[in-house]
This record gives sequence, C-alpha cells and structure tokens, in this order.
Amino acid sequence: MSAEAVGRSMPPVVTLDDLTAMMAADEHHRYEMSPEGVLSVMPPPGYAHAIIATRLMVWLATGGIAPERVAQAVGLRIQGPDGGVGGRIPDLIVWAKAQADGVWLPVADVLLVVEIVSPGSEGTDTVTKRREYAVAGIPQYWTVDQDPAQTVTMYHLDGGHYDVRATMPLAWLLSTAPAEHDLV
Repeated sequence: MSAEAVGRSMPPVVTLDDLTAMMAADEHHRYEMSPEGVLSVMPPPGYAHAIIATRLMVWLATGGIAPERVAQAVGLRIQGPDGGVGGRIPDLIVWAKAQADGVWLPVADVLLVVEIVSPGSEGTDTVTKRREYAVAGIPQYWTVDQDPAQTVTMYHLDGGHYDVRATMPLAWLLSTAPAEHDLV
C-alpha cells in the first residue's frame, strides 16, 4: 500500500484504539504516539536489543522481583501536561504491583521504565520520552545504549524532572541487586 493510500485511510485524530488496531494489522512495526499526537512507527527490536532486555529481565527475576510485576513491550497510557493522551511502549517496565490485563496500562503503579536505545531512536529515547515519563510521574527511567559497554544511565525523578543518578556498564548493574536501586 502506498503512503498516499495509507494517509487517505488515517482518521483525522489518531487514538490509542487506532494504534491498537494498527499494531494488530501490522506485526512488523511498533506504533507509539506522544501526548501531543505525534505518531511514531518503529521496526521491531533487533537481536542485540532483545538480548539486553532478556539480561535485565533475568536480573530482575533472580533479584526477587515477582514475574507479574515486570513486562517487556507493554503499552503505557501517557498523559501530557496539556491534557493530551499518548501511548508509549517501553522496552521494560517494573510495577509496584501486578496489573490488570490491557493494551495501554496506566502509569500509576510504575516504578521503572527502561528504554534500550536503538540507532535512530536516540533523540526520542533520551529527550522526548524522558520528558514524557517525568511529566507522567514515573519515579525511575533508565536508558541502555547499545555501545560496547552497554551503558546504563539511571534517571531519578526529582521535582517533575529527571536527574542522573548513575551511569555504568550493564555488566556492573547486573552485579548489583534490584533492591539497591529501589525496585523491591
């Protein structure tokens, strides 16, 4: 289908229900939307990306985080400062308690969101999403670069914005316990 044909089929205002339908019809892309209504279409994560997510999941599970409190690639309903609603799909989410099933879950019980930075997503992951997650009140936001050290940058919410708490190689993080990072 051409871009012109897709454009003619798009509703004038895209909702989270529209994103859900788009993802159901297209298994080869991930669809997100900022609270301002900016649509992002991304390819599925690559192998290196998936391995980083798996290593973090195993670390969390062996560190005492219950499996029902951790999920990969689940949608979050993100409220914007001007009342708009967007949907983001972080690579990893840790909740304070188990959640009800759904496609776009609320952020109320989220303790941590992790984004693994892929080539081409640097600006979105390190600036746009960081701002959106801070406005949503998520206490911790981590990014993991796909550089040789797989550098983890840990942000902690302070007064409505994130401050860098620490930066370290993923291997160092994995030698610690989740409890050392306020996740238990």
